[in-house]
Amino acid sequence: MQDEVIFYGHPNVQSFHGRTVEITKEEHLTLKGDCIIGVRASKACSDIDEPLRKRLMTDCRVKIEILVGSLAYEIVGSGDDRLTLTNKHDIVIRKTNFVCPRTLSVKCDKASSDISREIVELLKDPATKGVFRITAE
Repeated sequence: MQDEVIFYGHPNVQSFHGRTVEITKEEHLTLKGDCIIGVRASKACSDIDEPLRKRLMTDCRVKIEILVGSLAYEIVGSGDDRLTLTNKHDIVIRKTNFVCPRTLSVKCDKASSDISREIVELLKDPATKGVFRITAE
């Protein structure tokens, strides 16, 4: 099962956070949002296709691909039966086991700080379009 979320870059993208990666529907980003890699997302947790949402709420393997131009970055995590996927603004994936309405995946093998600096530099441009591809196996 798979879904894709379109998002865009922002001049304040830093991608320094060591435990999470976030995309948001918000248009603005402050420097405090150091886990956020994109804004103006086409979907939040609550918008993910229903069959995929149901699968994510189980102990499944989750693959997240971040696609920017010709570059790709892959993160692997887990679903969890504690997930609610009800947040209407954001999607957050976490290295930890913490769950809240914004959480899409836990126990991920990478965080924002691990993302290729080449991708991060591209995401500092508001015209840069990215794809956040979510696959639950």
